[in-house]
Amino acid sequence: MQTGFITRITRTSLLEVLNADYMRTARAKGLRKRTVVFKHGLRNAMVPVITVIGTDIISLFGVAVLTETVYNWPGLGSTIRDYAFVQDTPVVMGLGFVVVTAVALLSLAVDVGYAVLDPRIKLSTEKVG
Repeated sequence: MQTGFITRITRTSLLEVLNADYMRTARAKGLRKRTVVFKHGLRNAMVPVITVIGTDIISLFGVAVLTETVYNWPGLGSTIRDYAFVQDTPVVMGLGFVVVTAVALLSLAVDVGYAVLDPRIKLSTEKVG
């Protein structure tokens, strides 16, 4: 994980949120600074951070092939590489499906995280149209 980058994104996002109108309103209501920052500010500032973390985790699937090859570790990446070299198409397609499914589930988790953190986003089961 890119901890420095995630920290910088968190800081930038939090500074942007702390200057918003609703944050000034929360401070004017007399709430403690800790409550304002953690309950109102950090919660709204985490939306871009979740995006960066989700993208970072997804990129780990691509780096797995290189890492497992360099360190000679058995794993999903080296298995895909080995079967791709012997042109065993069904195995490569099956393992590719596993990776794509994991990426799709992670993207879904990021989207649900948006709805949990950002009060403007609601999960709905209503039909559109």
